[in-house]
Amino acid sequence: MQNFKNYIGGQWVESSSGKTFENANPANYEEVIGNFPLATADDTRRAIEAARNALEGWANMPGPGRGMILDKASQLLDARKEEIAAALTTEEGKTLAEARGEVMRARDIFRYFSGEGWRMGGHTVPGNTGKELLYTRREALGVVALITPWNFPIAIPSWKIAPALAYGNTVVFKPASFTPHTALLLTEVLVDAGLPPGVFNFITGSGREVGDVLASSPLINGLSFTGSTTVGTGIYAQAIKNLTRVQLEMGGKNPLVVLNDADLALATSLTVAGGFGLTGQACTATSRVIVEEGIADAYAQAVTEAAKKLVVGDGLKSGVQMGPAVSRDQLETDLKYIKIGQEQGASMLAGGVQPAGGGYYVAPTVFDRVETGMTIAQEEIFGPVVSIIRAKDFDDALAKANNIGFGLSAGIVTNDLKKSFNFANRIDAGVVKVNEPTTGLALQAPFGGFKNSSANTFKEQGQSAIEFYTRLKTIYISHG
Repeated sequence: MQNFKNYIGGQWVESSSGKTFENANPANYEEVIGNFPLATADDTRRAIEAARNALEGWANMPGPGRGMILDKASQLLDARKEEIAAALTTEEGKTLAEARGEVMRARDIFRYFSGEGWRMGGHTVPGNTGKELLYTRREALGVVALITPWNFPIAIPSWKIAPALAYGNTVVFKPASFTPHTALLLTEVLVDAGLPPGVFNFITGSGREVGDVLASSPLINGLSFTGSTTVGTGIYAQAIKNLTRVQLEMGGKNPLVVLNDADLALATSLTVAGGFGLTGQACTATSRVIVEEGIADAYAQAVTEAAKKLVVGDGLKSGVQMGPAVSRDQLETDLKYIKIGQEQGASMLAGGVQPAGGGYYVAPTVFDRVETGMTIAQEEIFGPVVSIIRAKDFDDALAKANNIGFGLSAGIVTNDLKKSFNFANRIDAGVVKVNEPTTGLALQAPFGGFKNSSANTFKEQGQSAIEFYTRLKTIYISHG
């Protein structure tokens, strides 16, 4: 069994306590990938100090120089994409095709933000006198802590790490404990790309111990977190005591509205992609489908047939279309909500069982006749469970789509252009899709939710990333 290490201050090191934790394959839970360090509070503070010591040199490096290193990382990700994709599937469970797509997305993110080294700048504005230069300057925020989830173990870290580094920040990175190996491989890529010591620090371990130190440290200038609403709000409460800048991306309970004029085949394929792709383990996954009555019976039948045909199994095997849940706890959560749905009177049309095999498998599950007040219509499951909610008309569907505490992603399937724009304008979600799955994001576009899906502060990705990872300085120069 391989023993892995943390990366602090340019050195690969063990936990100061010597303690480790095992990482296993969710498709075959008897296969252990390796042991990873359980970083201590002292380890975390050393990583913060290393980032603090490296900040001045990295922030003062010309932007194009930083961009060249990110471009090199992009090239290395491309060269290692098959190796990293296989490792990702082995520890997270998604299919190899899904993992390969995620690695290529990470590659493209680093390529995109490498160009920010040439674009970062400020603006000049008219002065108050004829002999005054008035301009703004963007500077690195400082030391940033990045806490990422297990469901996209290289894409989400990349869309935080790449802009953080591009704009001159130094990083302390804590990945989820279910997917440390993919994060370690990304760290190797960044080290090989030529990052100076201390600029990037990688630590694995307990979210409570490591995360609490990162959230409460006065030496952290910014903290970006993706995960559950419960954990995110706890982090926010700690960080705000130091006035640390915080960016949160949290839960979703995303609706797909299907109108009577929708193409049935398209609506079905979008549901399958958004609800069962990635085993439903995406914050933007389709978990509620709100269907007008005129098409509801035909739609329910089509989705049920499609769900039953999906091949569930080890994502490394050819022909598999949906992998396992990431862990035993997640599997038990999925099964718990399926049971609740049945107990509360929803009609289960497909799934609800565990396929045979030595992994954390659950069959794609479809519920019909779900009411908006039911637990499965209100709480995030994070598994392959789709709830069909019937609506009288467009306005009823829109009201039911908005009747939720989350506001991350939402979609509509229709050929009516007027209703498409009406939906886009009135839906309470940060991402709106028309005739597309609720999952899938353009890396060059802003991403973030409303309500309990985010801190309602800073967006991620694209040009919006500069707002979180930099601070703006206004400079007056009198030359009279």
